[in-house]
Amino acid sequence: MNIVVLVKQVPDTETKIKIGADGKSIDTSEVKWIINPYDEYAVEAALRLQDSVGASVTILSMGPERTVESIRTALAMGADTGVLVDDQATEGSDALGKAKVLAAALKSLEFDLVFCGHRAVDDDENQVGIMVAELAGIPHLGLAISVEVADGKVTIQRPIEGAKVTMEATLPALVTFGGAHAVWNPRYASLPGIMKAKKKPLETKMLADLGLSAADVGNEAVKVSVTSMELPSERQAGRVLEGDTAEKARELTRLLREEAKVI
Repeated sequence: MNIVVLVKQVPDTETKIKIGADGKSIDTSEVKWIINPYDEYAVEAALRLQDSVGASVTILSMGPERTVESIRTALAMGADTGVLVDDQATEGSDALGKAKVLAAALKSLEFDLVFCGHRAVDDDENQVGIMVAELAGIPHLGLAISVEVADGKVTIQRPIEGAKVTMEATLPALVTFGGAHAVWNPRYASLPGIMKAKKKPLETKMLADLGLSAADVGNEAVKVSVTSMELPSERQAGRVLEGDTAEKARELTRLLREEAKVI
């Protein structure tokens, strides 16, 4: 069995984000980059199948040269090979452009399953994985918290209001992972894994290798573009009410009625 995991490199969730000089992108000069946390759940799911059924795991990503670091991290966790699409013409791609690149790259790979996070913590669009499935002509199962493979089918569970629903599809298929209700956490890369990752194969491709051109992706092909960015306004400092419980309750009621005007 062959599993391809789509991985995106994103700013560390603890990085203090600054707006770039153009007013519609972030300043990346001081950003620390990591694997998208939801994609880490996808990597872990693939590695668990690697352990249980002997699956081969390939990490597929697109981005600049620094993205190699995130691919190597996934390789250190236990994945077998990596593929990076690094082409300056892909810069500025919207969700559809990214999906086109990843779907085209999949055509050159053997796969039974494609895993990825259901969204990335930077753009937060929840679109790319679904679009890749559509472009690749395979079924999509979303927000998995568990996954099993048997008899040419993949079965997942996903959370719904107060319960779980079981879904099934024939292979090949694409599964996205939500992470919040997963029964397992992504593993850490061991020191031996880090050393082995340096020797594992990692191939870099250009758009031309995928049969795509700059007219298909990047700024020239966007359907959705960012026109501006702004940081949220700073929150006002909280207020601490003094007195006993009854006094606090009376003062809180007064503030809600007279100042906040919500009651």
